[in-house]
Amino acid sequence: MGITFFLDSANPSDWEDWANTGLFKGITTNPTLLKQSNQACNIENLRVLAKKVSRLDYKELHIQSWGKNSHEILERGMEIAKMSSNRLDIYIKIPITIEGIKAAKELINNGLKVTFTACYEPKQTLIASALGANYIAPYLGRMNDLKQNGMADIRSMQKILINSDSNCKLLIASIRQEREITQLAQEGIKTFTISPYIANRLVTTY
Repeated sequence: MGITFFLDSANPSDWEDWANTGLFKGITTNPTLLKQSNQACNIENLRVLAKKVSRLDYKELHIQSWGKNSHEILERGMEIAKMSSNRLDIYIKIPITIEGIKAAKELINNGLKVTFTACYEPKQTLIASALGANYIAPYLGRMNDLKQNGMADIRSMQKILINSDSNCKLLIASIRQEREITQLAQEGIKTFTISPYIANRLVTTY
């Protein structure tokens, strides 16, 4: 398996712009990106957006659930999962908090696909591995903002998943520079979600 890219955007115009390149396997989004794109963060609108993603022939869509407690996160996650089809796999993004973990356990036990999000520390990959999540998304840029060595921490996360024989994959998010992708790819990390800005820089030569 080679490198897998996702487009980190809630803007259908971005999806359309990149659909014919074949560069992106799917789309990742969250409530913040929805707000930035003037898209309502509710189940009805997410259904509409999922259909647009499917029509553009992307294969995966990662949608973040939300709520004040595990019950609300689980309830919305179950609704999000119903947007899956034979053309489009839906992954439910769950913040890796105690309430999110409770919801994720139930979703995974029901055979649904889960991406843990808002990962900042290597120890959180232990949780993703133990629960059997499909992906966990470290936020590289934000980790560096917190004065961590984000690259080193992500390398540690990769070692944890490999050495625990986990099927969970790292999905690197919050990438600020395209060279970060090449550096991590040299470490055997293969899956990245990138903004349209980084996508444009990736395909531009100087």
